[in-house]
Amino acid sequence: MKVIAGLGNPGKEYENTKHNVGFRVIDKIAEDNNISVNKLKFKAFIGEGSINGEKVMLVKPQTFMNLSGESIKQILAFYKVPAKDFFVIYDDTSLPLNAIRIRQKGSAGGHNGIKNIIQHLGSDVFDRIKVGIGEKPSGWDLADYVLSKFSKDDEPLIRQGIDKAAKAAEMMLKVGTEKAMNEMNRIER
Repeated sequence: MKVIAGLGNPGKEYENTKHNVGFRVIDKIAEDNNISVNKLKFKAFIGEGSINGEKVMLVKPQTFMNLSGESIKQILAFYKVPAKDFFVIYDDTSLPLNAIRIRQKGSAGGHNGIKNIIQHLGSDVFDRIKVGIGEKPSGWDLADYVLSKFSKDDEPLIRQGIDKAAKAAEMMLKVGTEKAMNEMNRIER
């Protein structure tokens, strides 16, 4: 089984914020593959199904972003899923809107959700899909920026990014991370 987690913050007030892009990608994958992500277990909403013949669990941690590792660690331990069969989808301020980037390992890059997952797993070697939310405007506090909603003009662009990330996740399941990286890691201008 593969475990795919999308990061975000629980609660209505955080819906459609930049920090909740991971949740939106999980929702898109779930919708495209007829998987319900509505069972509350391990401090997360989870849903099980099949994508490209691969058994998957879609996960939306409900611990708040900075504690995402708590939920992920519990799920991986309970189901005995190795880190090689887990990947995470989250927002990235270093990528332009609608761009994605697949990585197989690396630092948290200042992302507190990833930092917490690395801390709980004791490793930074796990696959990830970063979804570009655009650079923080000068003068903005980073927390205020990632917790803000997309503008009306930016919403169509982030939807494209969400679609690309969902496609990348499905491609990773079908052909592996390496091939998906080669295909999907192109920033369109």
